[in-house]
Formats: sequence, C-alpha cells, structure tokens
Amino acid sequence: MTTINKLGRSPIALIMPALAILLVVFGIPIVSLFLTSLNAPDFSAANYKAFFDQSANIRILLQTIEMSIVATAICLIIGYPTAYLIVAAPKYLRVALIVLVVIPYLTSGLARIYAWIVILGDRGLVNSLLLDFGVISSPLPLIYNRTAVYIGMVHIMLPTMILPLISVMFGIDKSLMAAARSMGAKPFAAFWRVFFPLSLPGVRSGTLLVFVFCLGFYITPAALGGLRDAMLSNFIETQVSSSLNMARTAASAFILLAITIVVLSAIGLDLSSTQGSGSKTARTPWLGKLSSFGRLKRWANELVTPYRAKGWTDHLYQAGGHSRWPKLVGSVFVVLVMFFLQFPGLIVIMMSFSAGAFLEFPPSAFSLQWYRSFFGDPSWSGAAWTSVQLGVVVTILSTIIGTLAAYGLTRTRPRLRSSLTMLILTPITFPVIVVGVATYLGLLQLGLLSSKTGVVLAHSIGAIGTVVVIVSATLANFDRRLEQAAMSMRAGPLKTFMRVTLPLIRPGIIGGAVFAFLQSFDEVVITKLVGGLSIRTLPLKMWENIRNQIDPTIAAVSTLLMLLPVLWLVVLYFTWWRSRLRNQRVILGPPI
Repeated sequence: MTTINKLGRSPIALIMPALAILLVVFGIPIVSLFLTSLNAPDFSAANYKAFFDQSANIRILLQTIEMSIVATAICLIIGYPTAYLIVAAPKYLRVALIVLVVIPYLTSGLARIYAWIVILGDRGLVNSLLLDFGVISSPLPLIYNRTAVYIGMVHIMLPTMILPLISVMFGIDKSLMAAARSMGAKPFAAFWRVFFPLSLPGVRSGTLLVFVFCLGFYITPAALGGLRDAMLSNFIETQVSSSLNMARTAASAFILLAITIVVLSAIGLDLSSTQGSGSKTARTPWLGKLSSFGRLKRWANELVTPYRAKGWTDHLYQAGGHSRWPKLVGSVFVVLVMFFLQFPGLIVIMMSFSAGAFLEFPPSAFSLQWYRSFFGDPSWSGAAWTSVQLGVVVTILSTIIGTLAAYGLTRTRPRLRSSLTMLILTPITFPVIVVGVATYLGLLQLGLLSSKTGVVLAHSIGAIGTVVVIVSATLANFDRRLEQAAMSMRAGPLKTFMRVTLPLIRPGIIGGAVFAFLQSFDEVVITKLVGGLSIRTLPLKMWENIRNQIDPTIAAVSTLLMLLPVLWLVVLYFTWWRSRLRNQRVILGPPI
C-alpha cells in the first residue's frame, strides 16, 4: 500500500507505462529505421539520392503533396461555411447537425469507400440510373480516376475539418459581431473583420489535421484511383511487401515523414504575434501611404459620411423581414453537405437488403440473404470475432495506460507536460504508413510479428494517444480542490482517485475507450503490415474482397459497421446523462 501511495504522488511513474510501450514498439524502431535509411554505421545519403534520381519517385511525391493540398482546400471551402451555419443554427437543430457530422466521422473508412464504389462503379447507382433513363448508352468512367479519389478523400476527411472549426466557433463571443453591426459594419464586413480572425485557430487545426492525414492515405487511392493516382503510402507499402531492401523503404518513409514535420512546424507554430501586425498592414493599402491619395481618400470619406449615416440609420430602424435569400441559400448548402455525408451510407444500407444475385438500387425485393451469408460464412464471422477480440484487448490496455498517463500529465510541470504529450501523440500525428513500417521493424526485433500480441501492441500505441487526448480534456475541467479536500481527511492517493477523481472523469474515460475500440477495429494498414497472413481481421477481409471481388456480402458488413457508431453514440449519451444526473444530486443534496 505504501508503494502505491508513493506512485500516486509521482506523476512520472504514472506516465512510464505509456512511454515504455511507445519506446519499445515505436520509438527505438523508428530511430533504427532512420539509421538504416542512412546506411549506418557508414552513414551516407545514397538511399535518399537513389529515391530522387528516379523521376517516377519524384512524380509520386509531388502527386502526393498535390492531392493532399487539393483535398484539404476542398474540405476547407466546404467545411468552413458548414461549421459557421451549424454554430448559427438553433440549439435543437445544431445538436442534430453535429450528430450527423459525427456519425460518418466514427464510421469505418472502408465502409465509406465501399459505398462510393457502389455509387460510382460501372454497375453502380449513377451509371445504372443514367442507363435506365437512356441518358447514356455505356457506363461512364466515374471510378478509378483522380476525381473519384478526391470524392473519397473529401468524404472521409470533411468531418475532421468541420469538428475543430465548430469547437473554435462555439467559443467566439457573438456580442462582438453585434457590436460591429451596431457601429455600422455590414454583415460581411463584420464577419471578415471580427469573426473570421477569431476562427483562424480552428482553420489552422482543421487544415493541419486534414493535410497530415491525407499525406498518409493508402486505402482510398488504391480502391478508387487508377495506377496513375497512387500516393507515396502505396509506393512504400509495395516496397515493404515485395522488396527486401529495408534501407530504400526507410528512406521513402522518412521523406514522407519530413514533409509532415515541416507542415507541423510551420502550421503548428503560434502565429498570434505576427497576425496582429499582418492584419494592420493588410488594412492599409499601399496607395493610402501616398500623401496625395491619402488626402483624396479622406476628402471622399468626409463627403459621403452624411449619406452613410442616413443609410445606416434607415437600415437600423427598418422593419424586419428583409431578404431571406441568405438564410435560404445557407439552409440549402447545409442540407447538401449533410446529404453528401450521409447519402453513401444510406444507399449501401438499402442495397444490403437486396434479394437479387447482385446489388441493385432500388432493391426489387427485400431479403436478409447477405446478412445470413455474413453470419454463416466462417471466413467472415471468424474475421469479425478476431477484430472484436483484438479491439477489446486494445481498449482495456490503452484505456488503463492512457488514463494513468493523462492523470500524470496534468500533474507535471507545463514544459515537461508539453514535451511528454507531444511524444505520446507522435503515433497519431505521423502518417500511418510510417508508423506501420516502424512498428513492423520493432515487432520483428521482438519476435512478435504475425501474432495477436504484436497486433495488440501495434494498435495500442495509437489508441493510448487517443485516450490521453480525451481524458486530458476531461481532467482540464476537473476541480483539484476536491482531491485536496479528500486528502485532508486522510484519504490516500489511491482512495482519492477511486472515490473522487474516477467517478467525475468516468464519461471521458468511457469516451476514450470507445474511440480506442473504433480505432483498433477499423485499422487496416498497420494490421496488414504486422499481422501478415496469419491474422485476418474484418477490415482486412473487406479490403481483400474489395480488391479482388465485389462480394455483395460486403454491403451487409458495411451496414453493420455503419450502425456501430450509432450504438456507441447512444452509449456515450447515456453515460453523459447519468453522470449529469449524479452531479446534480451531489449539488442539490439528498431530498428532505
């Protein structure tokens, strides 16, 4: 008991299990991988030179950057107005819209990619409708091209752009916009001068997340694109699978990692000190610096000021009910975005009940044959059971270790906390293919390659980071005076944690566990690299069938995977609701 109390008073001791797993499975291997790319101990840049000497490699590298930039730009163009309109919506509608954004965010990426294959394929929904109406005589090439890849990337990453924007926009004081309007600013001017600068942290976070994740895309270009649409992750995975030259593979991985680090360093920096000066400079055009133009501008302003004042007064006191077009256009825009996010899943769900030998929309008759095929085929049910087993073990391990790490991080010095947090979050900020190659090397050295233990460790390094993020956010709002009060009554660290801290942060722990399970259950790239041929999870089984044959059973599997996040949201809601009721009872006290 004395040892436990000492550990409770040592925050670093609580963080050590997370750091140990990260160091053994990922940290040491990625350093070794970097040394391998430099041909240690001889140390030369021959592998990097060989990469850049081949024009095909440079083309893939530039293509990866280009596709990531385009997908990020599209997500920002669509996501920013969507987030703005969601925040401006009434509360009941806002909650519903956020749920509609979160559901695809939690849905399996493979299920969503399969949905677009069903929609855009030669026998897909779009071509079938156009052929039935006689608009075309032969199927259009809607899939296996760059456009299809962009559609898939944007569909997968759009929630990742919208959610950070919503989080930041919620924190903006709406009275600032009203104050700007009261000073005579038009709606767009008030938005551009007041609201938009305050929302830039959300723009930066969303852009950074989307771009970094897009750099590591592997499944989407492989499933929806052609040979000319491959990205660097596809190139690296091919090297791992077919080449024994680990040095060349390591060089390719670190080139991709270097791009990620450069972007993280550039966009992740705090630019608040420069934004102010930049904004002031932007407001003063260079012509205004010339005295003659300055005098002319002041004279023109003085001339039109009375008319502006009169127009503003008339506008201020005019009866409400001016043009409704902006609200109508905004409503239509949000509906289209929600349609884009939800429509593919709804189509797959409806087609999974088809009674025909092939998928068809609308189904000519309804049947559960593809669900019977899933549960009756040992290859499908066995893969699903393997995924559940791995997901449960990863969830338990990462939840315990991640919660301890988050608890310890909140009690360390700010500078040390920042460094340790960045270290723990490394596996979820680096491209997944780089993490997979490093983990492959680490498990190879441990002799755990192609084993369930190895897959659990490989999944856990990312899941621990996810739990740390969610639990740390919960602990940020935790009042530590409650712990001090318990300790003042001679409660030890363990009893204080179990009786006071744990009940109050339970919703965050459950949320972290849910996300850890979903992350493990949906993992494809790392599982494919470290699991080999002996570990067949449900996502790997789906990926093999998507690549080799479009089995209609995948529609039933995808439907079940799309319903899974809905189930988890219900669990999280009831957890939050029960926690809220418990807190209210504590505040109000027992009934008299």
